[in-house]
Amino acid sequence: MKTYSPKPEHIVRRWYVIDASGLVLGRLASEVAAILRGKHKPIFAPHMDVGDNVIVINAAQIEMTGGKEAKKISYRHSGYPGGITGTRYDTLLATKPEWVIEKAVRGMLPKNSLGRSMIKKLHVVPGTEHPHQAQQPVPYTLGQPPVWEGLPQKQPRPTRRASKVTTAPTPDKPEAKKPAAKPKTTAKSAAKSPAKKSAAKKPAAKQAKKTAAADEAGAGNAADSAPPSPPADPNEPPPWEPGSGPASASPTAITGFGPSIVTRWPGSGLARTAWRMPRRFSGRSPGSPCATKKSRSGSTIPNTLSPRDNVSPMR
Repeated sequence: MKTYSPKPEHIVRRWYVIDASGLVLGRLASEVAAILRGKHKPIFAPHMDVGDNVIVINAAQIEMTGGKEAKKISYRHSGYPGGITGTRYDTLLATKPEWVIEKAVRGMLPKNSLGRSMIKKLHVVPGTEHPHQAQQPVPYTLGQPPVWEGLPQKQPRPTRRASKVTTAPTPDKPEAKKPAAKPKTTAKSAAKSPAKKSAAKKPAAKQAKKTAAADEAGAGNAADSAPPSPPADPNEPPPWEPGSGPASASPTAITGFGPSIVTRWPGSGLARTAWRMPRRFSGRSPGSPCATKKSRSGSTIPNTLSPRDNVSPMR
């Protein structure tokens, strides 16, 4: 169940009148403060003003116990230095009895805007006459809180009557015929199934042959459309092969990080792969064990590459 929070439509303000003749100031003030706050209602909420209005008559006949009329002093300050003023309660009861009750009740209410709105519902008069007869106040007796009927009864909302829609009876539909059951497969049909599968594979083989022929035709067209290669330079030396020619004409070995090594002819910009290299041996001196490497043909190729050569490694 959710916690109830009072709503403005649930708050009903009532009027009560209290006769203060012969009553003690403190007991009267505590009862009046409870009515102003609404603590006698089951819908009381400390953060809302759900209380009722109170009219106090015969305020001049209020009493104080223990001789407090001569002992108790009410102080007020003007705000200026030395502006404090004290007045005994016997003087106040003779001159301003309504102010005495309002001061006592105000001290029992919240000290905020909520308390300031509650104190406005208190109406104190020194005599028996009050100007609130039109509100028809009900007499209130201390110690007997009024019976509160509770939350106002909510009237149920009128329900909308659903209009009955009459529909014509639909004729009975004829039963649909069930499809005939498929004949069971026999052993002969099961034996024929592999032959059908092999027959289905034949178009796939034909399709593969067609794609291969199309690829060959496309390669031929690409060769025809390729631009002609430039004429060979007569001054360019013939390509060097391992095992032929003097060692001075051997190409320079360029080390790479992959499985192959690139060779460069001296004085030319051509570079090609000479052999596959299982490991890196760049930057070796001519006399080191890894300074030379045998090719596939069996000839020895010196590694003349030095760290000063500006050759980027091939990955």
